[in-house]
Amino acid sequence: MSIASHAGKFAAPRTDAQGRIPLIGLNPEELKEVLSIHNLPGFRSKQVWHWLYHRGVRDFESMANLPKDLRATLTEKYSIERPKLITEQKSEDGTIKWLLGMSDGQQVEAVFIPEAKRGTLCVSSQVGCTLTCKFCHTGTQPLVRNLGANEILQQIMFARDALDEWPAKDKKDEGRDLTNIVMMGMGEPLYNYDNVAKALKICMDEDGLGISKRRITLSTSGVVPQIVQCGEELNVNLAISLHAPSNELRSSIMPINNKYPLEELLAACRNYPGLSENRRITFEYVMLKDVNDSDEQAHSLANLLRAIPCKINLIPFNSWPGSGYECSSGNRIDSFARILEEAGYDAPVRRARGADILAACGQLKSESQRVRVTPPGKTAEDGKTA
Repeated sequence: MSIASHAGKFAAPRTDAQGRIPLIGLNPEELKEVLSIHNLPGFRSKQVWHWLYHRGVRDFESMANLPKDLRATLTEKYSIERPKLITEQKSEDGTIKWLLGMSDGQQVEAVFIPEAKRGTLCVSSQVGCTLTCKFCHTGTQPLVRNLGANEILQQIMFARDALDEWPAKDKKDEGRDLTNIVMMGMGEPLYNYDNVAKALKICMDEDGLGISKRRITLSTSGVVPQIVQCGEELNVNLAISLHAPSNELRSSIMPINNKYPLEELLAACRNYPGLSENRRITFEYVMLKDVNDSDEQAHSLANLLRAIPCKINLIPFNSWPGSGYECSSGNRIDSFARILEEAGYDAPVRRARGADILAACGQLKSESQRVRVTPPGKTAEDGKTA
């Protein structure tokens, strides 16, 4: 299925459950155009934009410099609400996982990972996932639909709500806990490129959420046609879910490799705009016992990535019920890392965060299910001709 066909089949809803149009996710020109039907002067859309992304308000009544009748009209026809919080779980290490309900009832997970000098929010791009990577819990949930640009931004805005990070007259701006964004949650971001790109442009806009592109990382399993496009249009940091040093092994655990084999994937990486020793690609490599963790495979990986400015994140496998895989031993991971380091690569071992609440890498999943469309003349119960 082409990217365009995929976008159409799994499109996000254009209105909320009440038929209102979301204003979050519209760029400044679109926001001005939408509001122009009410014969408003141009500065009104700038005021609404400011309230949304600078002040973080969640209802139109809080937009104090708008006329009362305009606020009533906006409330009736448009939405700026956050997702519904379904559950919040806190890990022993401080990681927070939120299960969020969108306006149509679909659910996604977002994870906040606090660290000493930064705080990272892991954001989802789809409900479920279009891919079926064998070691990933999210991959066991079929793709339900793409998230709209508004729903991607809403996860970030929800996190700012929860962390109390919006400016206020009675609060000095003493820095934020949420400093970094990683598109590493549920879904494959590049199979929902248009919505992801639109959301990240607002995220990076100085008058929007104001998060620098240097603090945003997009992770992909290797959707080759969109990798260079992402670099040209967004120029955010790129992370590649690699996980194997050969086509045969990678295809067996990551079926997307059958469509975009390593030769094509690594060629796209070499051509990623802005790539240099100061701006390296991150290759993610989950450590699976007796699958991809031998010394021979470490040497093969080092040769495979030769001449690509990069670092290799080694990720101890985070188990989930029914996975069928085990994590490599500590000694095996250390040996693998040492071979890569001797070959000249940075190969840090990523410390698992939030594993006790299934919030670690590869563990996210929701209970949302794809709605089955019954063909004409069939019954939903047995699929037989009515």
